[in-house]
Amino acid sequence: MNKPDVISVGDVVTDAFIKLIDEEAHTYDNEEGKWLAVPFATKVPFDHAEVIEGVGNAANAAVSFARLGLESGFITNVGDDKYGRDIIHALHKNKVDTRFVRINPDKISNYHYVLWYKEERTILIKHEEYDYYWPHLRPTEIPSWLYFSSISKNALDFHDDIADWLEKHDEVNLAFQPGTFQIEAGVKRLSRLYKRTAVLLLNREEAATVGGGEHDDIKDLFKHLHELGPQVVVITDGPKGAYASDGTNQYKMPPYPDPRPPFERTGAGDAFASTFVTALIKGNNVEGALQWAPINSMSVVQKVGAQAGLLDEGQLAELLKEAPAWYKADRI
Repeated sequence: MNKPDVISVGDVVTDAFIKLIDEEAHTYDNEEGKWLAVPFATKVPFDHAEVIEGVGNAANAAVSFARLGLESGFITNVGDDKYGRDIIHALHKNKVDTRFVRINPDKISNYHYVLWYKEERTILIKHEEYDYYWPHLRPTEIPSWLYFSSISKNALDFHDDIADWLEKHDEVNLAFQPGTFQIEAGVKRLSRLYKRTAVLLLNREEAATVGGGEHDDIKDLFKHLHELGPQVVVITDGPKGAYASDGTNQYKMPPYPDPRPPFERTGAGDAFASTFVTALIKGNNVEGALQWAPINSMSVVQKVGAQAGLLDEGQLAELLKEAPAWYKADRI
């Protein structure tokens, strides 16, 4: 096996998508946000179901890296069950190096249910409790980049193992896309990772929570996040586009034009983040990476799940050639 360019780290799951019939559910707003509602204590018909193995933030990134031509590895945990074997098979089929996938005896694999309503999804999650530990990587297995994303709250001490390893390997760049439990753990608890981060990737709400900056002031968000240590900060803002800062220059990037309305939005953020990092690995600057990332994000939302729409480098290059003149990063 070749030396990996990038190793992704995080949890992996099987997603069972349940497509709700539009007329059988509805959404409403209250002071806590938007809610999905279905009739209670009755049988609710659904359209169809689709099961997709080997997904999750870090898994989606690992597949994206491989699709874009990088040697992509993945450090993760599965259970000793059929779902775990199916996950490993799916990753292998997507050309992800699975030598670092740990099979946990007498454990079950993560299995989530996705309520798919119109183009959005509500995910029912449960992270299994594994014994997380950092593997011994031989010199030929040490990547140029580590991509760390969503992982169980049971893996808090595992973050210290990663920080210890990174301190011994200055040559490895860290891309950090914090998941829900990592954001809840707080900046103080994960300060060693934030200080070591080459690229930090968040959406706007997460950026305000993590850094404590003013939500509506992108420059203030960048200022607070850079103070934590990251060299490059990327903030996505849904249909409004994305922003990036290298500490000196700051940019705004519009979305790539959708060929049709989004079909299903799972994985759009993972596609953006992993493609941005891929562009940097391949020698692009921040402006170039900002042009790459929205294209893969656009493609993913045209398919079901986080991986079916991921592009290879040739497909991405063709779409970049076809981009309108306004599709470029502007300094802010």
